[in-house]
Amino acid sequence: MNDPILKAEKITKTFTSPAPLELLKGIDLELYKGTSTAIIGKSGEGKSSLLHILGTLDEPTTGTLWINGKEVYYPKANLLRNRHLGFVFQAFHLLSDITAIDNLLIPRAIARYDVGPKSESFHKAVELLQKVGLYERRHLPAIKLSGGEKQRLAIARAFMCDPDILFADEPTGNLDHITAIEIQNLLFSWVEEEKKTLLVVTHSQDLARSCNASYLLESGLLLP
Repeated sequence: MNDPILKAEKITKTFTSPAPLELLKGIDLELYKGTSTAIIGKSGEGKSSLLHILGTLDEPTTGTLWINGKEVYYPKANLLRNRHLGFVFQAFHLLSDITAIDNLLIPRAIARYDVGPKSESFHKAVELLQKVGLYERRHLPAIKLSGGEKQRLAIARAFMCDPDILFADEPTGNLDHITAIEIQNLLFSWVEEEKKTLLVVTHSQDLARSCNASYLLESGLLLP
């Protein structure tokens, strides 16, 4: 088997206020290229906290994380995050007052790429909008989109910088069953076609069963 694209070893997370809480108690996890993995568990077990640590958005209390074979140094993880990691959240985190296509171009603009109408970034945004079925709505402000459309736009935005790993936190949580299946298929087709890696935190048993692997986070431990 190939080396893992992500390896977590003995990850812990402890909070001291408002009361002492040992949320994660030594998490080990390996993710591989071209695979999808789900983490399920009850609310409050620390699923989102674990995802944020693995995505370098938060720092563990103890433990070590490697991505692409290199140990993560959290205080300077922003460059790694911008180049190799993508994120999709239940709350979408779109800019409501700007257009769908401009929402896609923001990550590229932040990374200081040309985002003009003749740029590679602009053409990629158009291709992604076509892929997720939003090309005809490209000039609408995000606030005018439905919940399913907003999630598809958020996924397209995550794809803009061609991440090696996509972290998705309850990507189907606010959606009806049919729309949830559409989002699920969109994520899995990306993993299969692009040979990328997906880690999803979810309450959906359907989504978890569709992944290559799934784990239960319970009492601070990750169980197969």
